[in-house]
Amino acid sequence: MPAVRRLIAAILAAVLAAPTTAATPLDFTPAELARIASHGPWPPAPRRDPSNKVDGQPAAIVFGHTLFFDPGLSLNGRLSCAGCHLPGQGFQDGRAVALGLTTGVRNTPGLFDAGGQRWLGWDGAFDWLWAASLAPMLAAGEMGGRLETLAARVRDDTAPGGLGQRYRAVFGAPGADEAVVVDLAKAMAAWLTTLVSPRSPFDHFRDALLNGDKESAARFPVDAQRGLRLFIGKANCAVCHAGPRFSNGEFADIGVPFFVPGGVDSGRHGGLQRLLASRYNRLGEFSDALPGDASATGTRHVLQAHRHFGEFRVPTLRGLLSTAPYMHDGSLTTLEAVVQHYSALNEERLHADGERILRRLDLSAGEAADLAAFLRSLSAGPVPSTMAQ
Repeated sequence: MPAVRRLIAAILAAVLAAPTTAATPLDFTPAELARIASHGPWPPAPRRDPSNKVDGQPAAIVFGHTLFFDPGLSLNGRLSCAGCHLPGQGFQDGRAVALGLTTGVRNTPGLFDAGGQRWLGWDGAFDWLWAASLAPMLAAGEMGGRLETLAARVRDDTAPGGLGQRYRAVFGAPGADEAVVVDLAKAMAAWLTTLVSPRSPFDHFRDALLNGDKESAARFPVDAQRGLRLFIGKANCAVCHAGPRFSNGEFADIGVPFFVPGGVDSGRHGGLQRLLASRYNRLGEFSDALPGDASATGTRHVLQAHRHFGEFRVPTLRGLLSTAPYMHDGSLTTLEAVVQHYSALNEERLHADGERILRRLDLSAGEAADLAAFLRSLSAGPVPSTMAQ
C-alpha cells in the first residue's frame, strides 16, 4: 500500500513541523511579565503631527494615497513611490540595496508604523514624515521631480488624475511652487501615517498572559516563549528594541561594516548634518506647528558628535517576515543570520567611545533557534480563534 504509506508519512511530517505548544505558558517572573507588558498594547493610539496641518484629515489621506501610486510625480513619469515601497512586501522592495541611492549603500526601509517614528531614514536625516516623503520626490537619483513641474501640474486643471482639483479640495488655492510641493508631501504623509502594522501572534499572547488567560497564552509556541525570555533577558535585545514599536527610535553601531564602494557611509553623523541644514525640518518655515512646539525640542538641541559616525537607526521588529533582507545595508538575508550576527558579534568593530551596550551573545544552537522563533512571531499570521480579539 505505497499510497497509504506516503499519506501517513505526509501526516507525520506535518505534525512534526507544526509549532509546539504547551499546556500552560512558561512560568514568567513578575519582572519578566513587566518587561513583556512594556511591548504593548498594540496598535498604539494615533499620534498627530503638529507640523502637518492636514494630518488625520480624511480628504488628505485619500489624496495622499493617490499620490503614493502616481508615477506622474517622477521626472520620467514612470516611477511612483510604490515602485520601491511595495505594499505586499511591508512597503519594502526586497532588494539588498535601494535603487538610485545617492547616499551610501542602504536597504529600502519599510513604511509600516513610520508615522510613530521620531527620526526617519537610516541616518535620521528627517524629523517628520512629510519631510522624508518629500526627499525622494525631488532627489535626482530617485524620482527626480522638479518643484516648478510638479506645481504646474497642480495648477493645470486638465492634468491627468485631477491632481489640481484634489489639491484644492484639501489645501485651497495653490501658492508658491515650493509650498505646493511641500503640501503634496504632507498629504502623502497623512496617508502613510495610517499604515499601522497588524497585530501579531505575540500581541495576542501578551494580552492573554496579562489577562490571566493561560489557556489562550499556552497556544503561543513554546520555542517563541523561550525566545521571548531571551529577548527580554540574556540577549538584552529589548534595551534597543523597546516598547510597543520594538524600537527606541534612536541610533546604534551594531558592528555592521560601514565601508562602501568609494568611501564610507557615515550614518547618523551625516544624517545630522543633513537634518540641521534642511529647510524642511521641525524648525523650518514649512512646519505648521505653533511657535515653541515641544515636538521640535529634539531637533533644536541635537548635537553632531564623533560617536554618531557609523550609527544607524534602530528599526522596528514588527513585520520582519515581509522586510528581508535585513540591516541598513541589506547584508543579511534571514532572521537566523541576524541572530547569528549578534551571537558571534565582533566587538572590535564597535565604537570605543560612549556607552557600550552590545556584547557577543554566544548563543547555543537551541537558543538561536528560539530567538528566531520569537522574532517570527512579531509578524502577522494565523492566530487561533480563542486568542483573536
